[in-house]
Parts: sequence; structure tokens; C-alpha cells
Amino acid sequence: MEKLMERFMKGPKIEPVVFWCSLTALVIASALAAIYQDKVLTSANKIMGVYTGQWGWSFMIFGAASIIFLFWLGFGPYGKIKLGKPDDKPEFSTIAWMAMLFCTGIGTGLVYWSIIEPIYYMQGPPFGLEVGTAEAAEWAAAYGIYHWGPIPWAIMLVFGVPLAYSYYVRRNDRLSLGGAFKGHFGKSASVWGPNVIDLLVMFAVLGEATTILGLGTPMLSASIAKLVGIPESFSLTVTILLIWTLIFCTSTFLGLDRGLKKLSTINVYLAVSLLIFTLFAGPTSFILNTFTNSIGLIFQNAIRMTFWTDPVGQGGWPQGWTIFFFAWWLGAAPFVGVFLAKISKGRTIREVAIAPLIWGSLGCAVFFAVFGGISLNIELYGAQSMTQLMADSGPATTIAAILSQLPIATVVFPLFILLMFVFCATTIDSCSYSLAIVCTKALKQGEEPARWNRMFWAIGIGISAVTLMAIGGLQPLQALSLVTAAPLMFIAVALAVCFVKDIKKDTQGFIKHETIGIDYDPISDSVINHEPITMSTQKVLNK
Repeated sequence: MEKLMERFMKGPKIEPVVFWCSLTALVIASALAAIYQDKVLTSANKIMGVYTGQWGWSFMIFGAASIIFLFWLGFGPYGKIKLGKPDDKPEFSTIAWMAMLFCTGIGTGLVYWSIIEPIYYMQGPPFGLEVGTAEAAEWAAAYGIYHWGPIPWAIMLVFGVPLAYSYYVRRNDRLSLGGAFKGHFGKSASVWGPNVIDLLVMFAVLGEATTILGLGTPMLSASIAKLVGIPESFSLTVTILLIWTLIFCTSTFLGLDRGLKKLSTINVYLAVSLLIFTLFAGPTSFILNTFTNSIGLIFQNAIRMTFWTDPVGQGGWPQGWTIFFFAWWLGAAPFVGVFLAKISKGRTIREVAIAPLIWGSLGCAVFFAVFGGISLNIELYGAQSMTQLMADSGPATTIAAILSQLPIATVVFPLFILLMFVFCATTIDSCSYSLAIVCTKALKQGEEPARWNRMFWAIGIGISAVTLMAIGGLQPLQALSLVTAAPLMFIAVALAVCFVKDIKKDTQGFIKHETIGIDYDPISDSVINHEPITMSTQKVLNK
């Protein structure tokens, strides 16, 4: 028992300011959200209204700029720089790496929105289209694919690539947004500056975790109740949250290699199996025709969709959907960026900047094509109107009703519920892992945050979700967390600027068409050498 406790407590020390201030902020925010539910929700929504209404254009420009920045990094002069020493190899296989990143980046949100988003757009289509028309249905299928496409992944990668460079190339042992600004703050701000940034990140990640649970739990509760034939209840919700907490706590305790990697791989195989089965057992022709049509609509209108703010009509559609989603992705970006950086040792900047952009977008597109296509098919040709059911009973009940109509529902429905369980567990696991990393004082390469630190945040997320659901304060806390999106956008721009300055400084004189590893000395703040990753060990630059 003593050895077990020793292993549990052993590990890198925490950054006390970030740890305790984050915990205090979570307790205060949760208390305010619970006690003053209506006031907090109203205030947060007003702030978000200003963000989306007055400054929504900035989110759209930031999203487009993120794509351009990622392509420049991947295919420009720095794409072949290895994240690590010249002889470092990737710690995880490409499949495991992408599986972990995919499950981290999208989680239960993908399952939720791929089913219900087309139904929302059937209720209120974009561009002022008339409800119930064929054109409205086509756009309902296309817009979800766009909202979960390259721009969201680019927003997350804008954080991830600079963090990975800071950690693996510049050997900065503080793997956090604040730590990545090392050397760029003045003397007076060099201590408190990174801590302030990391506190903002911690709050955004905690809010994101509660949002994931807030979306996933009602959906899962309604689905289980529908499958088993029991009424929905708070006790069922608590049971689901407890099982979830047990799963992601176990995975968190086991660590990356034995826990999250295996859970993510299982998740991806289960998702692929369900997608293939549903595609061929369902209305295959309708799904493939709708998907093909959606791709055509997106390619034809991508520029308009990216920059449409509806300034004259002022219908509020882009503010309520596109800009909202971009803000949501910004809130998720820091923890995904931290996690991406941790698992990307030995890969090139091109791999980290481009591979998730392509494969992540493709994975989300397939989800929306299959499950969104099924939803749309049921709405258009089914016996019951899903838009009416959602208006009467809400999205969770509507999702359960759609799932119950899947092909061979007695088999597929339980597997889908299992997929939702695992998807949420992997996302919350990576959330708690990233929280533990951010509040760790120094994390050497190859180390993991202390087990007690990881478990603390995993359990804390579960307890706060149960408590806030019981007293009705979950929605205000989620709204509060979205308020962090605008400051994070400015931090992302500053991070990108500092990253470009660092990489230009570190790569003066190297041969730009070769894959190189940079041997950087953090003590002297200088590059020792650049070594081409070729059969020859010729030095390109010596200092």
C-alpha cells in the first residue's frame, strides 16, 4: 500500500499559483453559476452577443488566417524541421497518434452535433431560405461538414505547433501557453505573465470539459432510457457521470501509453465499424448523394461561408452558428494544443500542421455524411417529424428517437451508446491530462504529470459536473467559459508571432529543402547545430 501511495504521489511538482488559483476560480465560478443562475447566464450571453454581433468578423478572419498560417508552416521553408533532437523518433505510431488527437479534438460533441445539427438547420436554414424547401435541406447537410472541417482543426493547431516547437526544440520544460512565451516577456512580467495566461487556459479547459459532459450526459441518458424502456431521471444521469468518471480516472491513472492510447484506438475502431455498417445498412444512395452534393456546395461557396456575417439582413444566423462554433473551437484549442504537443515528439512541423488538418476534417465529414444523412433522411421521409419532436422535447430526446430508427437498432443502438461513452471518456481524459500538464512547474521530456495531479482534475471535473447538474448551474458555467474565447484569440496571434520569431532565429543558415533536427541549448539561448536527417551526418551549421 505504501508503494502504491508513493507511486501515486510521485512526479513533477505543480506550479502552485496556477494550480490553486485555477481551483479557486472554478469553485467561485461554479458557486456564482449555481447561486445566480439567471444573472450569470444573462451576463455571459450579453458578452457573447457583443463578441458575435460586434466582433464576429474577427473570429471569421482569425479562422481563415489560421488555415493560411498552417499551410505556410507545413509547405513553407520550416515544414521539415523535426520536433525534437535529430535522432528522436515518434513515440506513437501514426494510427495511435491520429486516434488520440481525433478523440481529443472532437469527443462527444461530434456524436451529438453530427446527428442533431442538420435538424437545427432544417428548423432555421441559412441565407434566409424558406423552411422545408429542398435547398434548405441541402444546406442543412452541408453546413455541419463545414463547421467541423479544416477551420476548426486549424484553430486548434495554431496553438499546438508552437507549443510542440517550444517544448521539443527549444527544450522549454513548461509545456503550457504561458511557458511558450518564455523569453518574450519583459523582466517585470516574466513571472506573472505566463501564470495569467495559464490561468485563463485552465478556466477555458474546465469550461470545455463541463460543456462536453453537459452535451453528452443528457444525450446518453435519453438514449439509455429509450433503449431500456425506463423514464429519464436524475439518478440515471448521476450513474452515467459516475461510470464516465470511473473510466476516465482509470485511463488517466494508467497514463498515455497504457490508458488513453488504447482507449482512443478502441474508440476509432468502434466508430469506423459503426460508420461502415450504418452506411451500407441504411439509405446508402441517399447518404452518398447528399454527401457528394454537400461537398459541391462547400467548394462552390467556401469563401462566402467563411466570411458571411449577414450585415444587412441581420438575421443572426452566422452569429448564432458559424461564429459560435469558431468561439467554441477557440475555447477547446488550448487543451488540444497542449495535448498535441505532448504526443508529437519526433514528428516534423509539416506532419503536425497538415496531417490533423486533413484527416481530422475527413473523419468529421464522414461522421456528418453518415449520421447527419440518416437524420435528414428520417426528417424528410420518416413517419415522425424530427424538427417538431425537437421543438417539443429537446435535442437529447430527438437524438434518442433518431438512434432508435437506425438499421438493426437492437444491435446498433447499444453499440452507439458504447461509442458515446468511450468518446466522452477519451476527451475528458485528455482534458484532465492537459490541465495537469499546464499546472506542472517543469515537465521533462518523457515525463508525465504526477498521477495525483491527473486524478485530481479528472475527479474534479466529474464532481463539478454532477453538482452543477443537480442545482442547475451547468449552462451558466458553460456560457462563462465561452467568454474566454476572445482573449484566447489575441493570445493565439501573439503566440504565432513569437513562434515565427523563434524559428527564424533558430534556423539561420540551414538548407531549407532538407529535414533537419535543431540542437538547441536553452541555457545559453542559442542553437548548437542543425543536423540534416539524412544518410549523411554532415553538419549544415555549427556555432
